[in-house]
Amino acid sequence: MPQVFSRLSLSVLGALLVVGCSKPAQAPEPERAVRTLVLASDSAGGTREYAAEIRARTESRLSFRVGGKLLQRRVNLGDVVKPGQVLAQLDAQDLVLAQEAAKAAVLAARVNRDQLGADYRRFIELKDQGFISAAELERRDSAFKAAQAQLEQARAQAGVQTNQAAYAMLVADTAGVITGVDAEPGMVVGPGTPIVRIAHDGPRDVVFSVPEDQVSLLRAATAVPGAFKVRLWGEGQQPRDISLRELAAAADPVTRTFQAKADVGKLDVKLGQTATVLLQSAVRSQVLKLPLSAVLEQQGHATVWLLDAASMTVKSRQVQVAGADGNEVVVADGLKPGDEVVIAGVHVLTAGQKVRRYQAPAEASPAAARAASR
Repeated sequence: MPQVFSRLSLSVLGALLVVGCSKPAQAPEPERAVRTLVLASDSAGGTREYAAEIRARTESRLSFRVGGKLLQRRVNLGDVVKPGQVLAQLDAQDLVLAQEAAKAAVLAARVNRDQLGADYRRFIELKDQGFISAAELERRDSAFKAAQAQLEQARAQAGVQTNQAAYAMLVADTAGVITGVDAEPGMVVGPGTPIVRIAHDGPRDVVFSVPEDQVSLLRAATAVPGAFKVRLWGEGQQPRDISLRELAAAADPVTRTFQAKADVGKLDVKLGQTATVLLQSAVRSQVLKLPLSAVLEQQGHATVWLLDAASMTVKSRQVQVAGADGNEVVVADGLKPGDEVVIAGVHVLTAGQKVRRYQAPAEASPAAARAASR
């Protein structure tokens, strides 16, 4: 009997040990609450307007190549100028004196060269008669060659001084209109200091500024005929077609806008004329938009989380972003109307994870709030 009891005790003890060593069952992972958005198509229509101004396609700031006192300015704002016309003049007295000094240096160098040349020819005869050594003749030859080099140097310096004196006259190199005056007679200006601004004759552009969040719309609209139009103020004209010619690669550091230029073609416009650029932004008839918080980058691709309503799990989907519109992104491909997209909490999700839709807590009624306060 004691042996039977002992075996029974060992069996019970072994069962208890097995139960004690087994791992406890893991609790199921709680479902994460996420905010979602059911996509609906949105019209991309509408017209955007930008304040603009007519400017010359090419505008130059003209300046002197040398410094000095501005003696006179021969043009004023709005004057029409021709190629070769004198626009301004410096006091060239010092430049003329330097030119005369350079000419005198050329004359002195020529006389010295001629004298050493004559001496060299006489020393050749003396060498042939045996009165001087070959070394002495070589020294005379070297002196003559050095004098010749000094003459060439003096001539070059005289050419530089002649050019400097000519630079005292500021001459128009093209036909155009004076659009700005930056210096007045009596001022002492340095080389490169702007004196006048000239708008070249030729094509005209309409210039306007574009906010950062609309740059992508302009780039997309360049492929759409008739997307850009201009309306000139004060003439009551209907909007005319124009073509976008240039869009700045970087934003202005102060205004944070991008400068754009459009070709007005053969329209009769005036410099400085106020205009309005119209952009027909309906590049696509219908577009899909998402909040910026819904898009994340995975392996170099824009990705969103889609909610499967049947299983209440999420899966990733790559999308193609066409651009931004305020705090939203315009999706060009990868989604369709009716898709339910996670718009908050996207950075903590994994593929196949169970989630639930976030429900905002209901506000207590005034009667319940008074009862709870008693």
